[in-house]
Amino acid sequence: MNKRLNIRNRLVISGKMIRYNLKIIFANKFIWFLVAALVFFLFFAIQSVWNRQNIVDGTIYNLLIFPGILLIFYPSVFGIQNDDDSRMLEILFGIPNYRYKVWLVRLMMIYVLIFIIILAFAWLASILLYDINVLEMAYQLMFPIVFLGSMAFMFSTLIKNGNGTAVVMVLIGVTLIILQDTIERTQWNVLLNPFQIPDNFNEVIWQGLISKNRIFLGVGIVVFILYGLFNLQKREKFV
Repeated sequence: MNKRLNIRNRLVISGKMIRYNLKIIFANKFIWFLVAALVFFLFFAIQSVWNRQNIVDGTIYNLLIFPGILLIFYPSVFGIQNDDDSRMLEILFGIPNYRYKVWLVRLMMIYVLIFIIILAFAWLASILLYDINVLEMAYQLMFPIVFLGSMAFMFSTLIKNGNGTAVVMVLIGVTLIILQDTIERTQWNVLLNPFQIPDNFNEVIWQGLISKNRIFLGVGIVVFILYGLFNLQKREKFV
């Protein structure tokens, strides 16, 4: 009986902690980014249908990647500032192994929630536009989304200001778009579309390129997160 009560109490406490952390992370502004992501998706989807574009898996990927980036933008860019604004930083820095117990868990919560939303968007696209493997589509989209989100988190620990981090990430995004023609067929293309093989490109080589690209993004994600968490150990720079 006591064990059941303890398990129940732990679940209740865990649930409250998750809700509280989500409230801090997403504040009251995330809903606007969610609405914007949905509007952008529906706008480009309707435009594709209106222009009678040939819709395939690669088209759906391109339609969903920008809304996905919008979803990850706010929590990763403004997360540290939200803690500062809510006067939580001083309390959090007093927790032993702060970087592992708080922000690492928060990042996982952010990515899981974004994955669920992307799944919903992919399911909607599958119904409205073209039948796709929803789980595979969401899985592939999470590579560039989490990569950019982790990069934004790292810069937020260096800049320590949401608006400043937002400017840096926008500049990086513009740079990626400008360089797209140069890096499009390379493993370094952050926005690589695995469902859209370039013209006159060997399929075997293309599959190898996708694997290398996903390894590059995966390693980048780990490096960005670890470096960001390392920066959060420097208490005097934040409080």
